Formats: sequence, C-alpha cells, structure tokens
Amino acid sequence: MKVREKIMLDMDGLQKHGAINIVILGDSVSHGAFNDYFDYENVYWNLLKKRLNKYRDYMPVNMINASIAGTTAKASLERLDKQVLSHLPDLVIVCFGLNDVNGELDEYLDSLKVIFERCTESGSEVIFLTPNMLNTYVPDDTPKKHIEYAYKTAEMQISGRMDKYIYSAIDLARDMKIPVCDCYSRWRELADSGKDTTMMLANRINHPDEYGHLLFAEELYKMIIGEDI
Repeated sequence: MKVREKIMLDMDGLQKHGAINIVILGDSVSHGAFNDYFDYENVYWNLLKKRLNKYRDYMPVNMINASIAGTTAKASLERLDKQVLSHLPDLVIVCFGLNDVNGELDEYLDSLKVIFERCTESGSEVIFLTPNMLNTYVPDDTPKKHIEYAYKTAEMQISGRMDKYIYSAIDLARDMKIPVCDCYSRWRELADSGKDTTMMLANRINHPDEYGHLLFAEELYKMIIGEDI
C-alpha cells in the first residue's frame, strides 16, 4: 500500500495496517547537520512530516532517521536489516552522493542497487532523493577548518564529477523503476538562472540551509501526495 493511499485510511484501516513508517537513509544532510550543529526541527524530513500531518492529521506518521553524518551508500549496506528494514517501513527515502563522490563511481552505484533491491523486496516503497549541489567556489566566510576540503568539493562540482555521480545514480534508479525526487536538478536550475547556490549551503560546502531543506520537503511532498503545497 502506497503512503498516498495509507494516509487516507479510516479507523478500521489504521487498526489493520498501523501508522505510516517512513525511514530516512542517508548522510549528514539527512542526519540533520547544518553548520557544525544538528537541527532536527528544520531538517527536511521533519518539515515533510509536518506537511503530511497537515494534509491529514488523523493518520500518525513516524519518521525514523537512519542517517549518519559522514557515511556512504556502501558503508550503510551492513545497517540495512537492523536500522531500516526492521522498522517495516512503508517508504524508505534514500539520499546518498555527497560523500560517495570521494570514492569510486561503480562502488556508489553498486551499493545503491543493493539498497534499492533490498528495500523493494521487503515490500517498501522507495524514493531516491538526489542531494544538493556542492559549493562552486570558496567564500570568505567558509569556516577555517573546512577551507581545505572546500577547495576539493568546489573542484568536484565545477569539473562535472558531482554531475556524473548523481546523474548516473538517477539513470540507475529509473532503470530499476525507483521513483526519483530530483532535487539536484532543482539546484542546477537555480544555479543556471544566476542563483548563488553556494550561499544556500549552511557550512559553505555541502549542508543546505533552511531554504534548501524546505525545497527538499516540498519536492518530496509533491511526489508522495501528488499535489503542490
């Protein structure tokens, strides 16, 4: 049963099927990291929960955050059973790429493939949420401890490496019939229109600010419910 259908269940349906369980599997952005602090109030999945609750407050929505800062798709494979599938999720939102871009492309894609397969085999819906862009330059207000890495991430973005990783992952997901909530392309559109997307990063490297999280939440809501906020 899709989340869009389950959210409309009546008392009998709730008794039979239970609350909606959504598991978030990703890295630091999904963990809730902004600029050297974690904000579970403004992270995108909490904004999404509020949207779903507003849409129909009768149906409980449990957001289970299985994301860990600094991790990759490959490193998360061993956590699937215990931290994701054990919750019997109705939906798993998968968001990786920001750390994976430091490794090998095949490793990233192979790991995503296993995650998609295991989650769909469990009976869960799956959405591949593409991440935000990296910084395209190093601003003056970049935290000093991040400056060295900021030059590296900027190079990965402007060289096209990040594009290659994310668009390859999108192709994989679509080949596997996994719905894609393509927020990366939304960021690309903003950048192409002249928006300084680097200034949308709270840490000036890879963690979106509150506006960036709101963008994620809105796009996910539209995909899940099928209408604009």
